[in-house]
Amino acid sequence: MLLEVIATCIEDAVTAEQGGADRIELITAIGEGGLTPGIGMVKQVVRSIRIPVHVMVRPHSRSFVYSQPDQEVMAEEIKAIRQAGAAGIVIGALTPAGRIDRAALERWLPLAEGMNVTFHRAFDELADLTGGLAELKAYPQINRVLTSGGVMPAPQAIPVIADLVRLSRQPDASLAQESPAGSGQEGQTQTRQERPVILAGHGLTIEGIADFVQAAGVAEVHFGTSVRRDGDGLKEIDPERLRKLVKRLKG
Repeated sequence: MLLEVIATCIEDAVTAEQGGADRIELITAIGEGGLTPGIGMVKQVVRSIRIPVHVMVRPHSRSFVYSQPDQEVMAEEIKAIRQAGAAGIVIGALTPAGRIDRAALERWLPLAEGMNVTFHRAFDELADLTGGLAELKAYPQINRVLTSGGVMPAPQAIPVIADLVRLSRQPDASLAQESPAGSGQEGQTQTRQERPVILAGHGLTIEGIADFVQAAGVAEVHFGTSVRRDGDGLKEIDPERLRKLVKRLKG
């Protein structure tokens, strides 16, 4: 099992690493679902920890439909994040019709060469999740999809997530690749049987995680609020809650 934990500052990132997280997603504005952190923060976090740092690229929380100026901003952010040495980026974009914005992806992905790429929960706003996953399979550089199986919390969408996991693991030799390391950061490998990896998040709890993992069949989970002090997204990561989660995930 791999555990990704949201970090909003250097202290979060260090606590997450010390508590047993395998990777962090670095964001700001957790109350808005996560926006792009400042590049100074990115540089300092990458220097402060050894586990992979994946950085959110999202300029605003109005929607996942991005104008051309928005896309230009995001392109510049991707270039800066790559130069800062992060292992990956977290992106997503939809068309006004609610489909995956393939033109935006094709603009951004070459800028993230050598990095891990997660397509974030914009995925959950698609009308057809299995069709969306098939579309994302056309981009070997996208090696993760963060999803709760739709707009509901993940524990309420276990059959959908389990189906996405099954589809992601269908063998396809043409999609085999290794997820390379970002500059100075360890990468993580996917096989031809599983790409993109389904990263389950949103609404997961420490108490219910073991049953969820068994039922959904996921190999990676994503936690934010549940590992924070008093379960409050605006408070710091609680080392004890994180240790309890790691123990339940990994024994």
